[in-house]
Amino acid sequence: MKKVTMADVAKLANVSKSTVSQYLNKRYEYMSEETRKRIAQAIEELGYQPNVIARSLKQKTTATIGVIVFNMLHMLTTQVLHAIEEECQKRGFQVIVCNSGDDSEKEKKYVDMLLAKQVDGLIVFPTGKNEEVYRRLVEERFPLVFVDRMVPGVEADSVLLDNAGAAEMAVQYFASYGYDRIAIVTPPLVPYNVPRMERFEGFRAAMEKRGFEVGDQNVIAAEPAALPRELKKRFMESERPNALFAINDLTLMGVLRFVKETGIRMPDELAIINIDDVPFADIYTPALTTIAQPTFAMGKKAAERVFEQMDSNHADSPRVFRFSPALVERTWIKRGNGKEGRRNDEDS
Repeated sequence: MKKVTMADVAKLANVSKSTVSQYLNKRYEYMSEETRKRIAQAIEELGYQPNVIARSLKQKTTATIGVIVFNMLHMLTTQVLHAIEEECQKRGFQVIVCNSGDDSEKEKKYVDMLLAKQVDGLIVFPTGKNEEVYRRLVEERFPLVFVDRMVPGVEADSVLLDNAGAAEMAVQYFASYGYDRIAIVTPPLVPYNVPRMERFEGFRAAMEKRGFEVGDQNVIAAEPAALPRELKKRFMESERPNALFAINDLTLMGVLRFVKETGIRMPDELAIINIDDVPFADIYTPALTTIAQPTFAMGKKAAERVFEQMDSNHADSPRVFRFSPALVERTWIKRGNGKEGRRNDEDS
């Protein structure tokens, strides 16, 4: 079967090849609505498929954005990805998604692969390592945006939650109901993981601000799969926590497994708040109070910044965008003496 060409489309639509080219590149400024409809109809009738590779070589763009995430299982990741994809689609760009699994070597290989595919920009949920890789991209003014994390030593656009503010919000909420034995539950604390460290430092500052003791007894750090075991050890002690602050959705899963295995009653014996408004929060019994991240706004901003860098004729100064957390109040929270309670059925 003869391959349909741009000339065939132009002939059927009764326009020039250059007009068809302008249509394909979404340059509609000097094109009437009727002309656009004729070209669209001709493309559909002939089944024309543009030669993407040829167009990219001519235009020096592939109309693709590479996205590298550190964990596809995080709810934050999927929600931010949805916003990025939607924003790119509006501009006629496709998204290539890679999952590093929080492995810095795998992350580096994906960066090399995406650059070889000549993507027009990168949005990365970085492992926190590969400093030299990203510094080189910044020096070359390659469009680059970090999400959720930053890479120490690399000055690039970054989109993050106000992590310290989220920790303060959790401690303040617990304290307002009389909880004074509050523990943070987190994956292992490593210096290159920015949000993890910011949430921990924010927690410590919020505790000290209220005169609460902060020490090893207030920090339960382990991978999610090991958390039930670690929590059981901690809850065998006499002065066990009466409130837990889980720093993300995967950590929350470890906490809830512990609650199920031990039969601890919520909120009579234990109150929980976590960052990430998990989908099952309002149907869990009792319903979970969470701290939501504005994931859609974060993803939209990340995509916008990549396109701004692509469109800019000069190097803008890198910026860090901090997004405010929001408390979603659902749980019955009992006061410390266990005699009074409060419930707010409306999400804050």
